[in-house]
This record gives sequence, structure tokens and C-alpha cells, in this order.
Amino acid sequence: RNGLDEGNCVVEEIQPETSHSSDWAKYVGHEWNVEYDASVPVDKLKALGEQVAQFPEQYKAQSRVKKIYDDRKLMASGEKPLDWGMAETLAYATIASEGTDIRLTGQDSGRGTFFHRHAVVHSQSDGSTYLPLQNLSEDQGTFEVFDSVLSEEAVLAFEYGYATAEPTSLVLWEAQFGDFANGAQVVFDQFLSSGEQKWGRLCGLTCLLPHGYEGQGPEHSSARLERFLQLCAIENIQVMNCTTPANYFHALRRQIHRDFRKPLIIMTPKSLLRNKRCVSNIEDFTKKNTFHRVLQDHAGLKEYDLIKLKKDKEIKKVVLCSGKVYFDLLEAREKIKNNRVFFIRIEQLYPFPVKTLAKDLKRFKKNAKFYWCQEEPQNMGAWNTARNYIEWTLDHIKAENRKVNYIGRQPAASPATGYLKKHLAQQKEIIEKVFS
Repeated sequence: RNGLDEGNCVVEEIQPETSHSSDWAKYVGHEWNVEYDASVPVDKLKALGEQVAQFPEQYKAQSRVKKIYDDRKLMASGEKPLDWGMAETLAYATIASEGTDIRLTGQDSGRGTFFHRHAVVHSQSDGSTYLPLQNLSEDQGTFEVFDSVLSEEAVLAFEYGYATAEPTSLVLWEAQFGDFANGAQVVFDQFLSSGEQKWGRLCGLTCLLPHGYEGQGPEHSSARLERFLQLCAIENIQVMNCTTPANYFHALRRQIHRDFRKPLIIMTPKSLLRNKRCVSNIEDFTKKNTFHRVLQDHAGLKEYDLIKLKKDKEIKKVVLCSGKVYFDLLEAREKIKNNRVFFIRIEQLYPFPVKTLAKDLKRFKKNAKFYWCQEEPQNMGAWNTARNYIEWTLDHIKAENRKVNYIGRQPAASPATGYLKKHLAQQKEIIEKVFS
């Protein structure tokens, strides 16, 4: 007992402990909004983009994988906008090139469940593998990716422990589908969300949870966003639902470049991985840009929306949302040519960006009505959390209409229907309510 109290090892080690960077002193006592510099010059981005888009000739990649890598070469040169997979790859490449170690674990993380990542190239001729992210330079940080077993509680608990011992590394756990986090909920409840307050233990673990209503049924739709938001208090964790590859890139870099460590929960997309509108230009990744907690409407940008919205005083509806549903709304508005509805995306749901949102909503405080739109049932998703923050913001700016109205699915016990026809009918109803 005395040995334990003194921090000694009191059992024989199976494997001697090697040195690690578990000095947390530099990460203690910082304010949440501390300034940081995670900028990357465009020349470096393009050079790293070219490196991660190639592999030696002896590795005969499967045809669809080769097409992904060929497209990435065009993205690196600026000939094609960057998709989600390339943005994530570039984030890892820039972080590793700075000497930071990266560790990614999940059921299908080498490929990515929805084949967007392909961090590991498997040769079709002999089964050998090649990791472009592990072959950037001799002095780079390590990049490790592990395909784990379907024992989410055990794996996530291990990665939590790893992240608490390695503050200088980017440690990520990915659920194959977001709902797979259900099996690891005890780790989120007992450790990630409350470990800092209970024990003073900091942790920078990043969790990637695929989320989005695609008609795939109750078990493959929801990452249970509402559960994580219910765990949020006193700035204990970060919860994001990004809608652009560039914002995701900046979120990952911010996670390692700020002088403090907080767990990061990201609702990652499924269909948006291949959505032609969910792309970013190479300039969006440079030092002129950073992570945006709130994103404005795409209206007027040629590659997104052809209609021109009315002036602010003529806007009748301001619809706030988060995640994939934004693109459904964007497409519908363009189709019906409704130019009196303005969209605002909340990219960071906690800590909720009330100051930024207040600046954006001031433009509409005289005439517009305000709505929250989501795909999830009313008792799920971000509604019950976001409503309080938005109404506080409307009070703060003294808006004429200070109530936030709800548009989304009705309350339900199941996260989603298992019947595709029913799913499509529900989605259509949501869209119609936004523009009615």
C-alpha cells in the first residue's frame, strides 16, 4: 500500500515501460479560447498532397482505390476541389510532418467504413500494404492505424488511457457507425466527460462517430448526438458536426495545436463523403482560414447555389441547422427558387458559439422568424440543447421574434425508421415545412 501511495510499481512488469511524453504541466490552466497558430502555407499543403496521393509501382491498388488516389493528385494541384477523405488525409499529413505522432483505431479505420480514407493501400498482387502517411519524411511523426475488434468499450477505454498518457499525440477512436458508441457509453460517461472534474485528468482523445439519416434504419442512422450534448458542462468536452472538409481539417489541427487538451466528439458524415457540394478549395486550408464555429449560407456562390437571396430586411425565415440536413435544404431551396429563407450552420454545438451567432443573427432581428431544423426525432439530436442557447442569443440581441420553432421528425423511441419509403416521406415533410 505504501508503494502504491508513493507511485511505485508493485507488480512485476510483463513489458518494461518505455519513456513517454506524459508531462501535462504545459496543458494546465489555459483559457478555453486561447489563441493558437495552426496555419499551413499553401505550398506545403500542395507538396504534402502530392506525397499522400501516390504509392510505389509495385503496389497494385484495386481499381476504385486507384481512382481515389488519382483524384487526390488533382485535388493537391488545385485542379479539383478537396473532398472529405482528402481533407482528413491532409490534416494527418500536416500534423505528422510537424513531428506529431498520430494513432487511429476503429473497426475499419484503415479503409474507412464508407471507403473514403484508404490510408492503407493493399496490393492486389501479393497482399502487401503501404501507408503513404507513414512515408512522408525521415523526421516525421509516426502514423499508426489499427483495425480493431467489435468490442467498443474495451477499445475506447484503451484509447482513453493511451490519450491520457500521451498529450503530445493525436489519438483518435472511430466507430464503424456512430451508434456503435452505444456499447462504449460507460467510457464516455465515467471517463471522457467527467474525468477532468472528478480526478483532474486531462485528455485530448478525438472520437469520430458517423452520423446522418440516409434511410439505413435505426441502427445505422444516429450517433446519439443528444447523449453527448447532455454530458456537456463547464467546458468539459467539445462536440462538432462539421459540414465542410476544410472545417474538419482545421478542427483536427486545432485539437493538437492548442495549449490545452479536451475530448473532441465529431459527428462525421456518410453520404457527404461523396456529395459534390460538400467540398472545399485548396485556399480554404491555408493560413488565411481557421476553424469556424458557425458558417453562413452558401447562397450566391456559383458552385453551390444559383439563386440570389433577398436583402436582409426581406428575409422571412432564418433556419439554423447542423450537419447533413443543410445540404438537403440547400438543394431544395435552389429547386423551388425560394429566396426569402436564410440558412446558418452551427458547426460547434458545444461549447455553443453564442457570441459568433449573435453577430450573425443581428442582421435579421427586425423581421425574421427563427427555426431549428434537424433530421433526428424531436427528443433526440441537438434541439433540446441548441434551443436554450439560441433563445438566449435572441434575447441578447433584442430580436423582435425571440422564440425558436422546431422543424424535424416527431418524437420517437427508435432513432429512425427501418422502412426506406417512410424515411423518404419524413425527409420530404421536413423540407416542405422549412419552405411553407
